[in-house]
Amino acid sequence: MFILPELPYGYDALAPTMSADTLRFHHDKHHKAYVEKTNKLAGEAGLEGRALEDVVREARRRSDAALFNNAAQAWNHAFFWTCMTPQRARPSGALAQAIDQAFGALEAFKTAFVQEGAGHFGSGWVWLVTGSDGLKVVATHDADDILVREGLFPLLVCDLWEHAYYLDYKNDRPGFLNRWFDNIANWAFAERQLAAANGQGQGFRYPSEAEPEGRRSPDIGESRPTA
Repeated sequence: MFILPELPYGYDALAPTMSADTLRFHHDKHHKAYVEKTNKLAGEAGLEGRALEDVVREARRRSDAALFNNAAQAWNHAFFWTCMTPQRARPSGALAQAIDQAFGALEAFKTAFVQEGAGHFGSGWVWLVTGSDGLKVVATHDADDILVREGLFPLLVCDLWEHAYYLDYKNDRPGFLNRWFDNIANWAFAERQLAAANGQGQGFRYPSEAEPEGRRSPDIGESRPTA
């Protein structure tokens, strides 16, 4: 049975970039509903007891749209919470070097990230990923995620669904993305993900009931990119 992970910070910790009202509504209502529906549908599909990453991939393999949409959204949101922090910082170390190599500079990366997210039509997610070609920015529609993209490994994501920003920014998605990138993006987490993609340490995995989420980032397993 999948759990609703606790946020790794207080509801008001990301304000004013993301308000406590948005976090309560987003986490306690939207994410909770995805988890509850996933538990029901995974049980009906005979996948109870499997890791959520496995459920997402198996739902896609079976073309089970209802299970995929709910399971992938449950996973995406747990990853998203970990991609944010109240500790404002800048990319450093190997991540900063990889950004410079792929984009030329941090500002060029920010421009690519914000433009990709702002220009994405409808709901979805904007990701920083790594693979055999290095870092790149990609967007996915609706519940789609990087778990089912062979050869790609997720480093960071921002939610493009309206419930992620509408209470705070109305229809100003570019404003949300700019402030999110500058103020609350968790670059330390992205750097750990990059290390995991390169075989150093463990990457993010959806928490089990025995291992509550909050301040950990276990392994994502077979979504590690191949050379």
